[in-house]
Amino acid sequence: MSRDVTGEYRDDSGWVDAEPADFDESEFSEFDGFDEFDENEAPSGGADEEPDAGPIPVVAVVGRPNVGKSTLVNRIIGRREAVVEDVPGVTRDRVTYEANWRGRRFTLVDTGGWDPDATGMALRIAEQAQIAADLADVVLFVVDASVGVTDSDEAVGAVLRRSGKPVILAANKVDNQLMELEATGLWSLGLGEPYPVSALHGRSSGDLLDVVLEALPETPPLKFGEGRGPRRIALLGKPNVGKSSLLNRVAGEERVLVDPKAGTTRDPVDELVELGGKTYRFIDTAGIRRRDRELQGADFYAAMRTRAALERSEVAVVLIDASEVLTEQDLRIIGLVIESGRAMVVAFNKWDLVDEDRRYYLEKEIDRQLVRTPWALRVNISAKTGRHVEKLVPAIERALESWGTRVPTGRLNQFLTELLQATPPPVRSGKQPKILFATQASTEPPKFVLFTSGFLEETYRRFLERRIREEFGFAGSPIEVTMKIREKRKKK
Repeated sequence: MSRDVTGEYRDDSGWVDAEPADFDESEFSEFDGFDEFDENEAPSGGADEEPDAGPIPVVAVVGRPNVGKSTLVNRIIGRREAVVEDVPGVTRDRVTYEANWRGRRFTLVDTGGWDPDATGMALRIAEQAQIAADLADVVLFVVDASVGVTDSDEAVGAVLRRSGKPVILAANKVDNQLMELEATGLWSLGLGEPYPVSALHGRSSGDLLDVVLEALPETPPLKFGEGRGPRRIALLGKPNVGKSSLLNRVAGEERVLVDPKAGTTRDPVDELVELGGKTYRFIDTAGIRRRDRELQGADFYAAMRTRAALERSEVAVVLIDASEVLTEQDLRIIGLVIESGRAMVVAFNKWDLVDEDRRYYLEKEIDRQLVRTPWALRVNISAKTGRHVEKLVPAIERALESWGTRVPTGRLNQFLTELLQATPPPVRSGKQPKILFATQASTEPPKFVLFTSGFLEETYRRFLERRIREEFGFAGSPIEVTMKIREKRKKK
């Protein structure tokens, strides 16, 4: 393997960072030549890759509202991921999480309150909970032991008995030994032994998980290193812009709840969707509001979960309401994606509501207001009618391809040599800086390092970025261009 400029960097080499960068100085070697860059050894700076695993069993957590389902889910997965608040109806969609107990992996599905007598929005939430139970391998039925058996519990229990699925009865809120006696009254549900547990304090949660493992079906052994798993796509935007409608449209069925009232989605909802023979993991997120500091309770934590969903995604689809003018909040969401370094597709939803005369002027307004992100891919769609939704996946694939593109070092330096001959850097303080060498330090997102003899003005760096895009593509992906300036060696 040939020694490369991304090898060890020594403090006495005479190279310094011109501005803050995201990579450590230990990645750079003393500059004494330009050896060929080994692309196979290059680091990948993107999101963590996932192993290509076989299907893993699914456990659905169901029960009437406010019995502690989300609290139990957080206890099982070992982190505060599901939004929890001391009011019923916080969880609304089917939300999936990866769980692991004693070396066994399984998918945990948190659901909204299942009340057979519900109406309106509560009825649709209950329908999603029943769908989760129908699709699961094991059902974890959570009941509030401190209240006892209610009419809703009996109705849900009757449905679960008829389903033929393995059902584990969790008697929650059993915080002490005295409460265990109260839990024995749950035998009347006809679902077998109730297992007392305190999701809040963790009491007997391990014993409950042991029972869950015994009920899980056998799965094939996991295969690691054969792939990176489904590509992760986050759907972002203001509340009520159509994120959930778009997910349901691409999935071909109602996977998540849709309601005209803003703020329906609170937890990020992961859904595997097969399109064109490939599987994608779409992440529907809560709408990002104008001022998160003004939010309280579940809405505040929903905003935090949205940001976490963006960090674990590879590409963000930012939805904008085409029937309205671009707002400051739309631009702030786009800026959030840029800061995260993720690939981006801007989808103008509700395009069917824009008349022909308005469309021409709207395109001009978009070009002017998105001047910071001319590289972002744009599609005009209607999640409600399905208009041009088929163009979304090709745009996502193109953005992901750009996000992972690596330019060979030799080709990059040849291009820059020709560019510098035609348009050299501007003179600064009576001296003209030179670009001595350049390399792409990482991908996902692509980052380029320029080794220079002096400081390059910001306007010239933007010019270089634009020309690199024109030459090598990177449509739909941010790129970063930084400098390392060679300091003059002091005479001894």
